[in-house]
Amino acid sequence: MKNKKIILLLLFIIAIGLFLWLDVGQYLNLAYIKSRQDAIDNYYALNPFKTGLIFFISYILITGISLPGAGILTLAGGAVFGVVWGTILVSFGSVFGATMAFLIARYLFHDYIQARFSKQLAPINRGIKKEGDLYLFTIRIIPIFPFFIVNTLMALTPIKTLNFALVSQIGMLLPTIIFVNAGTQLARIESPSDVLSPELIVSFVLLGLFPLLAKKTIVFIRRKQHKSLDIIEPENDGS
Repeated sequence: MKNKKIILLLLFIIAIGLFLWLDVGQYLNLAYIKSRQDAIDNYYALNPFKTGLIFFISYILITGISLPGAGILTLAGGAVFGVVWGTILVSFGSVFGATMAFLIARYLFHDYIQARFSKQLAPINRGIKKEGDLYLFTIRIIPIFPFFIVNTLMALTPIKTLNFALVSQIGMLLPTIIFVNAGTQLARIESPSDVLSPELIVSFVLLGLFPLLAKKTIVFIRRKQHKSLDIIEPENDGS
């Protein structure tokens, strides 16, 4: 346990140090990305692997130490890499980063977070106890809670690290695809008339409809789960 804490503390310090040394914050806005679009595309064309690796590591570091900018990076991932590679890089980068933040919160800042967020943690503990991994899946697929809040508070629940990573990977996949796709369209805006392009309109419609569709999906899953329990329980009672 002591070695694990030391390793996590070193990763945390290194991540913050790299963020400050490289002054990553200045790049995390759409205006900058848009202004450098041609240069980024040219660099990517010449160095596809290196560009992807830099993006991937940056995503892990930013999400792993719970710094703002994941949303901008997700859109940038779509703008630079397209839907397929953008989704792959963002999906795995976000899961590695989320798991890193989860472990840091669990092993380094447990007592502080427990005292600071005890009220917020109570309903999450009840949700995990009642619904298990489905509760995490619900708050992942419906992104109404800030990313870092979910990572931090889930670290104080009984959920296993592997379960956290796998459920997060599945739960965040569809939102990732939709936001990455939106990034590919935002990169194409050159004039006000481009805002009315069919592709961009579809992307915004998906962004707007997604929370509703996700909620309907969760309700459907819960109903199926409850029906299964209703079928099993009488059999158990009669045995």
